[in-house]
Amino acid sequence: MTLQCAILDDYQQVALRMADWSVLDGQVHTRIYSNPLETTEELIHNVKDCEILVIMRERTPFPAEVLEQLPKLRLLVTTGMRNASVDIEAAKRLGITVCGARGRGAAPTELTWALILGLTRHLVAENEAFRTGGAWQTTVGMGLYGKTLGLIGLGHIGKRMARIAQAMDMRVIAWSPNLTAERAQEAGVEACTTLNELMEQSDIVSVHMVLSERTRHLIGTEELAHMRPGAYLINTSRAGLIDQTAMIEALQHYRIAGAGLDVFEQEPLPVDHPLRSLPNVLATPHIGYVADDNYRSFYEDAVEDIVQFLKGEPVRVLGD
Repeated sequence: MTLQCAILDDYQQVALRMADWSVLDGQVHTRIYSNPLETTEELIHNVKDCEILVIMRERTPFPAEVLEQLPKLRLLVTTGMRNASVDIEAAKRLGITVCGARGRGAAPTELTWALILGLTRHLVAENEAFRTGGAWQTTVGMGLYGKTLGLIGLGHIGKRMARIAQAMDMRVIAWSPNLTAERAQEAGVEACTTLNELMEQSDIVSVHMVLSERTRHLIGTEELAHMRPGAYLINTSRAGLIDQTAMIEALQHYRIAGAGLDVFEQEPLPVDHPLRSLPNVLATPHIGYVADDNYRSFYEDAVEDIVQFLKGEPVRVLGD
């Protein structure tokens, strides 16, 4: 019997060419959904015949009430090694195996630095003036040499961020709830005792934390008030780490110089959302992980997850 597999939210239509799916021929029939299945009803209608689903990050949530309406589903593969929008416990209860697919930290790190450099050197404004015949040299950029980068989170991506900053002769400081002075020292970074201490000292604050109930709205009105008026806030991790209302207010009143953002509480962001029109915001549509090498790693792992599941030897099982 041929199993049905749906690959969801392949916006760029690249999944089938990023890995060798032919190893599944004769066992699995694969189909692609490039456009979002926006409602629960639409999702269930389109994938209720599937034994296997491959999903892209948190683009389509799979809470218990959705999983319970997919009686044929036996394997759910998510890109990334965690996915807060999948109810892992419900999946276990329903006999659904959830596997992850590994990405690479390089792509989101690179995008974070693109936002930092774009903001501090006013690249959008200067490029627009260049293209439209506007005034020549209208802004004064912030040089990064000798400036302080504050990292909230010093995990895999945080450490990559630190190495690049150090190559630019920046001072790097870091804070997280569990960061020790020893771990910071191993990365050549100064550990801050409190989050507010980091906010006060940083010219650029970059967030690299996992979103959880403990870290939701980690940065709010009080923490933003400790930032320097000339400092920039960067978030390529998860929108929920920052109180969006407090951040927008700080940007509107120029209490901070600007923000570089790649993540939002609602995606796609509504056309009339204030973040789309603030002149001191440089934003991208959640493309931190959208790079060829990252996608190749995701989908190659997804194929391997399916192959191993069919052998009865699933790998990278989440929630074990």
